[in-house]
Amino acid sequence: MSMFCYQCQETAKNTACIIAGVCGKKAETANRMDELIRELKILALTRQPDRELGLFIAQSLFLTITNANFDEKRIQQQIDRAKGFIGANAPEIPVGVLACANEDVRSLRELLTYGLKGIAAYTDHAAMLGKENDEIYAFFFKALAAAAQETDPDALTALVLECGTVAVKAMALLDAANTEAYGHPRMTRVRTGVGKRPGILISGHDLLDLKELLDQSAGAGIDIYTHSEMLPAHSYPEFQKCTHLYGNYGSAWHRQDQEFASFHGPILMTTNCITPVQESYRNRIFTTGMAGYPGIPHIADRKNGKAKDFSAIIELAKTCPPPEELENGEVIGGFARNQVLSLADTIIDAVKSGAIRRFIVMAGCDGRQKSREYFTEVAKMLPRDTVILTAGCAKYRYHKLNLGEIHGIPRVLDAGQCNDCYSLAVIALKLKEAFGLDDVNQLPLSFDIAWYEQKAVAVLLALLSLGFKGIRLGPTLPGFLSSGVAGILVEKFGIRGISDASSDVRAMMNGN
Repeated sequence: MSMFCYQCQETAKNTACIIAGVCGKKAETANRMDELIRELKILALTRQPDRELGLFIAQSLFLTITNANFDEKRIQQQIDRAKGFIGANAPEIPVGVLACANEDVRSLRELLTYGLKGIAAYTDHAAMLGKENDEIYAFFFKALAAAAQETDPDALTALVLECGTVAVKAMALLDAANTEAYGHPRMTRVRTGVGKRPGILISGHDLLDLKELLDQSAGAGIDIYTHSEMLPAHSYPEFQKCTHLYGNYGSAWHRQDQEFASFHGPILMTTNCITPVQESYRNRIFTTGMAGYPGIPHIADRKNGKAKDFSAIIELAKTCPPPEELENGEVIGGFARNQVLSLADTIIDAVKSGAIRRFIVMAGCDGRQKSREYFTEVAKMLPRDTVILTAGCAKYRYHKLNLGEIHGIPRVLDAGQCNDCYSLAVIALKLKEAFGLDDVNQLPLSFDIAWYEQKAVAVLLALLSLGFKGIRLGPTLPGFLSSGVAGILVEKFGIRGISDASSDVRAMMNGN
């Protein structure tokens, strides 16, 4: 065993990656990430929370998310910075997941840590837009200290549930940051074809990076295309002002080895979801923020309030041929909380008349495994009087299907990125009020969630903290859940794994 990592859904045999990561992470990289997590725990035990340290912890946790950073030098720099903050006389704590011998305690500690990683990603995005929350930063310290030393399962369980409450705060913070900066998303049709000019493809999640790239490339004779989780940017009014934001190219993150090759122009990876870089596009991919890959140029962070410098990418784009067309159509999105709630009367009337019989939340992540075709099958099998609520890259399994409309409302309502699951929760809670229900679980609403990495863990904990129960989770339950901890989630919240599409559709339509 040269490493031990089981934080993502595709971990080997749903148990753990112990030689190399299925994600492409080398053992040495994984072990340095374990070292960084240990230093963050020591930092939490030895220092008091403040904004500098809070943001440092957020960015360090973000760096360790699956498919975010493969660059050992960058990870080591973060380790060295952590040691600098800690100083002398630091307590000794062991490194690595297996340092904790008790299976249930280990499972709870890791569930808490992975929830923190998801919160950290959203917190960092909000901070880049000037939004910070000291309560979130304080929780990083509290939770990391517990992940280092706490052995009481009840205390750890309480912290895991509190992590869900903090995840809601983090998603609400980012929602406020995005909508104040770019306006509220609105229903938008987005092109999936290509133009005749050279282009830059931007992937990941960071909207501020996109805004600065658009500003700097205006009038340069090139077009900007979004990829994967950047697709929702097209629905924000501020981005709709940019005429050279051409459309969306390709699909989910795990197909980038083929899609990046055919794009022909430079690619900017702004956050997690980078996969091992292929030779076909190695000389035209860049990283920025917490993303990183050995030997790939990295765009430096902002300094002194100035924007990042994307001139190298823009100049390279001018020398490249236009992208190769993969498809030529459109997708529809922009159904975040404000847009959907503006349709509330129509939706309520449709429910009361029986035109809408049930809402199915199919948010979350996409991934490589063939078993994820289950989510496409579910979408196809759902009756015509159902509406799918989605957010995150899970939508790429079904949002291009021709599923029709109900009273002018598309049957797939895409709220946006994974963090926009917050919008879906707000919508559900508002509908509960509109129907005069005591419990959100009385709504004609079922959850069939696809998960992949740690942001999905944070979203799941957020949903549990808001009172949602009976969530289906697939394509597998997390390998880091011990039988004891899984039992707690089943007993308290009705968490369940998926089965086959036909059986699950039938069960959901019966309210189970």
